[in-house]
Amino acid sequence: MNKLTLLGNITPQRFLREYWHKKPLLIRQAIPGFKPLLTREQLAELATHDDVESRLISHFGAHWEMRSGPFTELPPWEKKGWTMLVQGVNLHHDAADALMQQFRFIPDARLDDLMISYATDTGGVGPHFDSYDVFLLQAHGQRRWRISAQKDLSLIEGMPLKILKNFHVEQEFILEPGDMLYLPPHFAHDGIAVGECMTYSVGFRAPSYQEIGESFLQFMADSIELPGRYADPDLSPSRHPAELGNAMLEHVAGEISKIRFTRDDITIFLGEYLSEPKPNVFFESPTRSLSLKRFAQAAARQGVSLSRKTRMLYRGKYVFINGESFTVKREDKAPLTILANERRLEGKLVSTVSSDVLETLCTWHEDGWLKLGQE
Repeated sequence: MNKLTLLGNITPQRFLREYWHKKPLLIRQAIPGFKPLLTREQLAELATHDDVESRLISHFGAHWEMRSGPFTELPPWEKKGWTMLVQGVNLHHDAADALMQQFRFIPDARLDDLMISYATDTGGVGPHFDSYDVFLLQAHGQRRWRISAQKDLSLIEGMPLKILKNFHVEQEFILEPGDMLYLPPHFAHDGIAVGECMTYSVGFRAPSYQEIGESFLQFMADSIELPGRYADPDLSPSRHPAELGNAMLEHVAGEISKIRFTRDDITIFLGEYLSEPKPNVFFESPTRSLSLKRFAQAAARQGVSLSRKTRMLYRGKYVFINGESFTVKREDKAPLTILANERRLEGKLVSTVSSDVLETLCTWHEDGWLKLGQE
């Protein structure tokens, strides 16, 4: 069991047993000597893109304001009290993606994205709580974190942000570059910039059961088969024309109760649901299209790797990628499992895959889901 500096030199097993979903963990120098991966100007440029989710939050005087990007103009860098939040930076930047990979001791099905928060002096988003686990890595400057395990999570009404009405500070820390704070879901916290600062937030997916249930019903709509049509050959004259009759209710209820779903249905649904990219994610096809033969030759030399934006999962005989699923043969399972876990497949292994898998890899390359080598 390897210890991770990232977790304060404790093992992932101990972290998950003692802290995950349970209590905060302050890790001094989780990444010693950490430097920002992007400058503030590069982050601001990213926030001008349509396919990047960004927000601008200001607290000037007693007034809170939030705007959604893309942004063509920001407040002056020297003006206090504002914050720029840029989501999914790992989808657009190699080094940010590499940082995310360090958190894969948590399953990919739960790992969400890397958000970068840039704040000028006194900037923040107010005392709040998240519905998911989060690691807060200080990248530049200092941020003062105040946290609380309070059960009162009521919010101030009429605000553009979800700000806690009654925030009671229990602990306080100042984080320096390389320091990291883990917080479990629903743990109240407030981060305030001490001078200009950047904080990297690694968040996790925690969909509500309501959202999962609604999505599952939509998924099942494509596979439901209820043959026949409603009929009532034994209908009696109606004494109350506007009343729904018992016979009709029971007949329809009986037909609907024939709908069944299996563990395979749940597996396929969950794999497609959790690998589905967010709506603002777009893939870019390669500038030059390759024939299957040319692709096979290049892949055998260079290997292949998943695009930063690709989400790939598997379970048993099923493979899921970017919201799609397919069944794999036993001999094809090993290389695709390696590709999903390592996010790369060496050329010598590409040379061993079946013609079906090779054709699939070629299609993924054409769609921008897969890259040759490290292109």
